[in-house]
Order: sequence, then C-alpha cells, then structure tokens
Amino acid sequence: MSTLAADYEKTDMGTIQIAPEVIEVIAGLATIEVQGVAGMSGGFAGGIAELLGRKNLSKGVKVEVGQREAAVDVSIIVEYGNRIPEIAADIQRNVKRSIETMTGLHVVEVNVHIHDVHFKTTEKVEEDETQNRVK
Repeated sequence: MSTLAADYEKTDMGTIQIAPEVIEVIAGLATIEVQGVAGMSGGFAGGIAELLGRKNLSKGVKVEVGQREAAVDVSIIVEYGNRIPEIAADIQRNVKRSIETMTGLHVVEVNVHIHDVHFKTTEKVEEDETQNRVK
C-alpha cells in the first residue's frame, strides 16, 4: 500500500482516482461524529494550521491507499468519563462504513490511537481564572 493516489477504477471514459486526502477528510469527519470524541490529535503541523485560521479536516488521520483497499489510523482525544473501548469500536465501525460507502474501497483496518483525555472541569477552571485576571 502507498499513500499516493492509485488508479481506482477504469471506465470507458477514463480513470477515476481518489486522492488520499479525500479519504483522510472522510475518516476525520466520521471520527468526530462519534459520541465521546473530544477532538482529533494532529500533532505540531495540525496545530500550526489551526493557529493560521485553517480548519484541517484531516487532522489526526493517516491513510494508506492501494488499488482497492485502504488502511486508516486516527489519533483522538476522548472526553473524560466515557468507555474508551466502546468509543474506539464505534469509530472503527463509522470510519469503515463511511469510506466504503463513499468510495467503494475496502477498508482493511482502522487503528484508533488515544492521545489524551479531555476534562470538562479543566475548561471551567481555566475560564474562571481568565475572568478573575480580567477584573
């Protein structure tokens, strides 16, 4: 498998190719639809893009695409209090279904990497501290 766009399908009128970036976006959107996912973990480059004002829909997603198959890795941040194995299984099902439905590619694996846990109380404490400094 490679990350380069492969000849996907040859028709009478020509060749249809799906860029790996398209599959990354599909996988990213399918991942954030799952309840319990606080966000994607994209590392340094994804953070820079967001600082520049661009929303990176493929943040935290890596794909390998072959002629008829795809393998996907997603890196996520979970919300505290949720069952991680259930969230991971939901992500695997949703990503596989979305990619296969939209592209016709067979998804051979969806690997879920948990990089962090998001605490809702942490945000509230930080907001309170910020408001106290402003006063």
